[in-house]
Amino acid sequence: MTHSVKELMSTDCVTATLLDNVYELAVLMRDHDIGFVPIVDGKKLIGIVTDRDLVIRGYAAKHSGSTAVSEVMTTDMKTIDACTTVDEASKLMASSQIRRLPVVENGNLVGVVSIGDLAIQDIFVDEAGEALSGISQQGDASQAAYH
Repeated sequence: MTHSVKELMSTDCVTATLLDNVYELAVLMRDHDIGFVPIVDGKKLIGIVTDRDLVIRGYAAKHSGSTAVSEVMTTDMKTIDACTTVDEASKLMASSQIRRLPVVENGNLVGVVSIGDLAIQDIFVDEAGEALSGISQQGDASQAAYH
């Protein structure tokens, strides 16, 4: 039986907007114990910021906490729709070496599916293992991904 990401994605996503700054994102991540924040305009997904983005593009680039979110966010992110199968999602995560995928409908954020979501479901263990294996494999520097 084929399962869709709709069955296991998180729908209570913590989000931010372009009005937020690097410090506010760091506080959101700390307070919610997360390392990934979708950036939205209303409900439309316009970017994502990870804890790694804050370090590499923010603080390591000598930006202050008041730096705009737009300076550190990724706008060319991979997304999937809620009908995507778990197998397709895990293959995309493995091939792109990413741990979290925003789920969108008509450009609007409806959820996020993560490696953890795949791993906690017994029926998805094979798909999660495949994705984790692909993410863990060392690729060449030109294929490095931030998410």
